[in-house]
Amino acid sequence: MIATAAPTTSSTRSLLGCAVVAAPLWASVSLAQAATRDGFDLTVQPLSMLSTGPSGWLQITNFLVSGVLMVLGAAGLSRVLPGRWAARLLAISGAGVIGAGVFTMDPADPFGGASLLHMLAGTLTFATLIAACHVLGRRFGRAGKRRHAVASHVAGAALLAGDLWAMSGGVAGSLTLAVGCITAQLWISFVAAQYR
Repeated sequence: MIATAAPTTSSTRSLLGCAVVAAPLWASVSLAQAATRDGFDLTVQPLSMLSTGPSGWLQITNFLVSGVLMVLGAAGLSRVLPGRWAARLLAISGAGVIGAGVFTMDPADPFGGASLLHMLAGTLTFATLIAACHVLGRRFGRAGKRRHAVASHVAGAALLAGDLWAMSGGVAGSLTLAVGCITAQLWISFVAAQYR
């Protein structure tokens, strides 16, 4: 159990519950679709491409619901975390996930229009999630929670490495990005569960 900045009330536990659920929901819905969608190859195509086509509404809904849960979860974390930066960064990350759901990728025009807005939303999501992990790592380190500090930094580094590898066009870049993103998101869910 992690020491909290303030006593955890029922409403705070509910908000933290949103953060606990956000990552497993997003990951399970995304990976289930990736495994069952005809022609989808996670080593080549990012999970965002699941927002296209006749069943794209499912991934769009996944983005929107998970993003809202992340924003609500960040509100809960702001009540229990010492300092405000991690929670603020997580709220921005959640808003980016919502933006990624609103502005879907366009396979016909991957560098224009909605695709460009989707990439900007993704960049915002990843950058703030990476930063939040490292802010948490520093906080945990100062509090003497060495394992939590290391895990926070590893989660942030996993997302950064996956994002950079994908942007460089590395082999299985979409897969490494998915692994990094899910790792960082699941760590935030774990932290929220500990505070809850």
